Amino acid sequence: MKKYVYPFVALLFAFFMPASQAAVEEGYSKQKVVYHVNYDDPKLQAAALRNIQNHINAVGAENLEVRVVMHGNGLALLIVPEALERLPKFKHANADDQMAARIDGLKQQNVSFKVCANTVRGRKVSMDNDLYDVDEADIVPSGVAELAKLQHEGFVYIKP
Repeated sequence: MKKYVYPFVALLFAFFMPASQAAVEEGYSKQKVVYHVNYDDPKLQAAALRNIQNHINAVGAENLEVRVVMHGNGLALLIVPEALERLPKFKHANADDQMAARIDGLKQQNVSFKVCANTVRGRKVSMDNDLYDVDEADIVPSGVAELAKLQHEGFVYIKP
């Protein structure tokens, strides 16, 4: 029996070793990640975008599927400065030129920004006038429900 087991184990080892060796040589394997932003703090939001860029730099954009889900106060990340006086529930309008450039850079690397429809409706945010670079495809029915859905689909949850 042993004389048949050893060649079989050696064959399995030889078959699977190249795949694991390639993964080690290539770095990280493919990842699906959802970043959760629900806070209105410009420094924390800028740090979250830096975390995402660092994640992309480490893993490679081709190996990473990233969604940023925003709801509640987190929508401030995309609020343009001109809209702040119309939107008293937000303390900050963080989509200034510098933040917009970071967002654009991440979108060019296939990062998807998802916005909660409940927040848009409840806080009377105009998608066309108040938010930076958001269209209908970026709106999800509920930010919290979207987070649960993505985790169910295998996305890893990160709250920077």
